[in-house]
Amino acid sequence: MRPHLPDKDKRNDMLIIRITREEKIRLKSLTKRGKFACMSDYIRSRIFKRSDRKVISLDENANDQLKNLDYELNKIGVNLNQLSKRMNSFAGYRVDDNDRLLLKQAFDMMRQCLVLLQKYLR
Repeated sequence: MRPHLPDKDKRNDMLIIRITREEKIRLKSLTKRGKFACMSDYIRSRIFKRSDRKVISLDENANDQLKNLDYELNKIGVNLNQLSKRMNSFAGYRVDDNDRLLLKQAFDMMRQCLVLLQKYLR
């Protein structure tokens, strides 16, 4: 049994649109893939969630900082890949002080990147 909704939450208005058979098949597929109960739920989520998106305008300084952030994150990935390769290449590999230093540097760089991202996403 469906829960009783307050009058303000009831969906009483109906909208009729015409689509092709292929569009309907695609819509059903997208509904199932998105694990929505019905096509109406899927359509509402696509229409109204878009208005919730935050638009970020960047000045030249912010753009430069984000390019630098991209560079730093790439360096972190390279460092972590090098460490992973070393650890997986040798049976019984032990993490030494150099590895710990590498991990600490990667963690510090990620923290700096996070602070910068939080600044622009607030």
